[in-house]
Amino acid sequence: KNMNKGEFIEAVASKVDMSKADADRAVNAFIDIITGELVKGKDVAITGFGTFSTSKRAARTGRNPRTGEALKIPAMTVAKFKVGKTLKDSVR
Repeated sequence: KNMNKGEFIEAVASKVDMSKADADRAVNAFIDIITGELVKGKDVAITGFGTFSTSKRAARTGRNPRTGEALKIPAMTVAKFKVGKTLKDSVR
């Protein structure tokens, strides 16, 4: 089973001995800061953990799997995450 946001907040609260409300604010602040920096076009690098960045995808033609009809997929900017060495080595 995957950990959801509520379970993550509980784990943070337990790990650093803080209330769930404080952990909720901290986790939401973390998410808001990373989102804000990505919206500005900046990367967020957390040494040992990884780097959050954005990438531009060109417009392309796709296909509707149900009908086979060609679809135009517009160009867009997407969020990316590159795993850091410490995290990569820990998961192996």
